[in-house]
Amino acid sequence: MNSEELEKRVRALEDLEEIKKLHQKYMNLMDNLQYKEVLDLFTEDASVEIRNSGVLKGKEALTDIYVNKLGRRPRTEGHFVIEPDITINGDAARGAWLVYMLFSKPAVEWVQGINNAEYVRVGGKWKIKSMKFTRTNASKSDMFP
Repeated sequence: MNSEELEKRVRALEDLEEIKKLHQKYMNLMDNLQYKEVLDLFTEDASVEIRNSGVLKGKEALTDIYVNKLGRRPRTEGHFVIEPDITINGDAARGAWLVYMLFSKPAVEWVQGINNAEYVRVGGKWKIKSMKFTRTNASKSDMFP
């Protein structure tokens, strides 16, 4: 293996870790109710589809869902993401994460789903270009779409 091939492999590993940390930071900010900071993780033209919100595009729409809607709810949930499946192609990447949400009120319940995301490198830094959460299972049938 020559130095150019080695550099590519190292860059791919570094990109993979940066994307994992980006998505984990997203979840940590969500759990800590830091919704304004969540917005900084997205590109200016990002799109998000969360539950029944439809596809929301751009910072204004994302501000509405994260800050004005999610940010006004009491904290009753926590998230964790596992099993990332990430494919990188230059300055773009796609990822799928298994997500669990745990709700503590009115009773302990859980929801399982998939976060499908697209990422792009902007100014040398990875950002979220799009994200869609799809529920796949839940502890109660009425929690499932």
